[in-house]
Amino acid sequence: MKSYGQFCPVAKAAELFCERWNALIIRDLAGGPRRFSELQRGVPLMSPSLLSSRLKWLIDEGVVTREEEGARNARYDLTDAGREFVPLVEALGIWGQRWTRRTLKEHEIDLGLLVWSLESSTNPDAFDGRRCLIRLELTDQTGAKRLWWFLNQKGRCELCVDDPGGGVDLFLACTLPDAIYIVRGDLTPSAAQETQRLEVIGDGWARAGFTDWLNLSPLARITSCRTDP
Repeated sequence: MKSYGQFCPVAKAAELFCERWNALIIRDLAGGPRRFSELQRGVPLMSPSLLSSRLKWLIDEGVVTREEEGARNARYDLTDAGREFVPLVEALGIWGQRWTRRTLKEHEIDLGLLVWSLESSTNPDAFDGRRCLIRLELTDQTGAKRLWWFLNQKGRCELCVDDPGGGVDLFLACTLPDAIYIVRGDLTPSAAQETQRLEVIGDGWARAGFTDWLNLSPLARITSCRTDP
């Protein structure tokens, strides 16, 4: 890792925090402990070897801790020092929502990050304790990328690449970009349905819990200050 070659505390902190990928690792650990495979899904363009190297560096710097779970498993979490970075990550998110939101470019339309975000951030308890199977159809995708299932039960949302059975309670249909715009806060669920960019079909109790299930980040409520598309 390159150094600024200064004793200034701003420079020393920036060497750690501003190194590519580190802020995203801290972003994902801010929500609680994660396994290596879960962290990988939050940074799909980062190679496993680079992620492993960065985690080791963050551990050595006292920002992240590693706790063994069995012979071949471990969970990573933030230390007290790492948690002090969380407000900085949140501030970056607020600034990004205000000043970087625009029409998505092709390389920013990330299917893997979307489904991981839905699995890890949605509220599985939005259906008053009922088991709820949600099928998401991304209408602009083909083959194995088109249909996704989210099984909500026992306080957990589980992403399924095949229908787990038991009956679908809620059917969602939209394009991949529109799904990202909804999650990002550019398009509200109600506006998406009114303009027919999102179709929501299913049992009444499941439809009633849909918005609570989405559990959009507080960042989604930040208004963009950009005037260009």
